Amino acid sequence: MKINFKLYASLGQYLPANAENHQIKLDVVEGVTPAQLLQQQGVPEAEVHLVLINGVFIPPSERDTPLLEGDELAVWPAVAGG
Repeated sequence: MKINFKLYASLGQYLPANAENHQIKLDVVEGVTPAQLLQQQGVPEAEVHLVLINGVFIPPSERDTPLLEGDELAVWPAVAGG
């Protein structure tokens, strides 16, 4: 199945080289969860702060919910600034 995978800020380094505008369409196995996909893509769990599926915040306790065909998974690291 296909999903739209987005990584922002410093997490962008974990996207495949052919990604554009911080995102890429990925073919994933049915039933994959956000936590599994992030692990498969080499994204360190400690760097993940915000996870959204189709624009809806997913707390850490729910990141084992399977993704569905056409979902958009967007992930941000913790951001500091002043």
